[in-house]
Amino acid sequence: MAVNWPGLLSIGVFYLIVLGTGIWASRKSKREEKKCTGNRSEVTMVGGRNLSIWVSIFTMTATWVGGGYILGNAEVAYDPTKGLVWATGPIAFAINMVIGALFFVKPIRSKNYVTLMDPFQEKYGNTVAAFLFIPALIGDILWIACILGALGGTVSVVMDISSSLAVSISAAVAIVYTLMGGLYSVAYTDVIQLTFMLLGLWLCVPFILTSPTSANFTVAAVSTLYQEPWLGKLELEQAGRWIDDVLLLAFGGICYQAFYQRVLSTATDSQAKLTCYAGAILCPILGIPSLIIGAAAASTNWNQTSFGTPTPYEQGKSGMILPIALQHLCPFVVSLIGMGALAASVMSSVDSALLSAASQLGRNIFKNIVYKQASEKMIIVVVKVSVFICGLMGAGLAMLSRSIHLFWIVSADVLYSMMTPQVTCIFYLSKWVNKYGACSGLVLAILLRVLVGEPMIGLPDVLPLPWDKIQEDGHRYRLFPFRTAIMLITTATILLTSRIATCLSKKRGKSGAEEDKNSHYMAPLQTEKEEMEKLNKEQSHSSSQERDELNEKS
Repeated sequence: MAVNWPGLLSIGVFYLIVLGTGIWASRKSKREEKKCTGNRSEVTMVGGRNLSIWVSIFTMTATWVGGGYILGNAEVAYDPTKGLVWATGPIAFAINMVIGALFFVKPIRSKNYVTLMDPFQEKYGNTVAAFLFIPALIGDILWIACILGALGGTVSVVMDISSSLAVSISAAVAIVYTLMGGLYSVAYTDVIQLTFMLLGLWLCVPFILTSPTSANFTVAAVSTLYQEPWLGKLELEQAGRWIDDVLLLAFGGICYQAFYQRVLSTATDSQAKLTCYAGAILCPILGIPSLIIGAAAASTNWNQTSFGTPTPYEQGKSGMILPIALQHLCPFVVSLIGMGALAASVMSSVDSALLSAASQLGRNIFKNIVYKQASEKMIIVVVKVSVFICGLMGAGLAMLSRSIHLFWIVSADVLYSMMTPQVTCIFYLSKWVNKYGACSGLVLAILLRVLVGEPMIGLPDVLPLPWDKIQEDGHRYRLFPFRTAIMLITTATILLTSRIATCLSKKRGKSGAEEDKNSHYMAPLQTEKEEMEKLNKEQSHSSSQERDELNEKS
């Protein structure tokens, strides 16, 4: 197929704008490093804790309203087996932001933490914290794969090139500007990307709705025209699964380091809460265009479009229905603007996920475990290397599946089932939990989640559950809210095992308070001034030793 040169030019222009913003922000980051009296690495990880309220709102919203959200909403609304009623993202994300503001802003900011792993290392120690970091890292890598898959798919549709090449190009752009300036580059590019998304997608909506190939939009909502009604169905027996999906995204979101990175980047608690409340309003609003486009695509006679037949669903391209609709249902110029803006704006979450995983690898793994004497400069280097490695891992996964919704849900699934109990316990039940409970809870969560299975990623569904339905392919269709059940069982296990461990330690004559003395595990970050003072002391000490040796010889 011939390369779509106008489409290539459109995406190239938007990519250059985003890249240019990232370069400008990286220079601002360097200026802030010079002014910052705290740690240099904090400028990279949390923007020196002085982002303006408007930039904070934009970057928080753009982080959540990324590729998985935009393309995933359109995919669900278009998919004849699901429909609009199953597009739980807008509702769940609003709940997530409100919960975060009410219950998690104050605890994470109370001790000037830098990452979500800090309180775990402070409470449980390095070994256990490293163990708990595994599902958090997996969640971030899957999130990166989700967004890169969305980027790659969008670029692939527009340019008529292979999806793998498109993923590689998109990953390279995101990695480059994230490496340049840390959170500043991420935050300021988010402002540009969110603006592109808002204007670009809303510009395309009226043209798609008035396309001559689309049937009556409202009639197709409840009537079978070219496929099943896009409104979808929610049977009473499916209520548990629907609630499970909502809770999955609502509570799974509080386990992402990207959320706390934005919460910690503001100057005050009130600004952090305001950022969350604004995001709770903006996330559903920004999801409306993709839902409308997905529903319009479900109302379209694709045989009369330039796409032809089989339909996108029949070709297994439901995950790319948004860029397909923009290309084939909009006038040429409008589609170029829409697809260019989409490709650039979808990137608004991948940089956040890259920096999120890299920050924890640099601070919590390298600094606090591998090399406790690491300087600020060395930590920043490790963070940048981690950005590159995580980007490569995410890009590799993105090439394995066409479903954006799959990675989006599985990423949240891992964190909801395994990390929500841990995060809740560390902030609100800290007096009643210990490292034995934390470890046993994580092991049980992993075991139960593996036994329940996930056919979408080839994990067999071994464990039977109430209300299961056996499908034609032999897989179980789960109606029981198993993710929420695993989360609650894990929470109970953490508390119960911790209690048993405490009782046993008391019987052996140990003090219960001894379990919590893990402050030595947290290697404090040093400011540049402190590093220079330390270096000067070492030099003066060595000089005095040399003088003493010379005096002894003389």
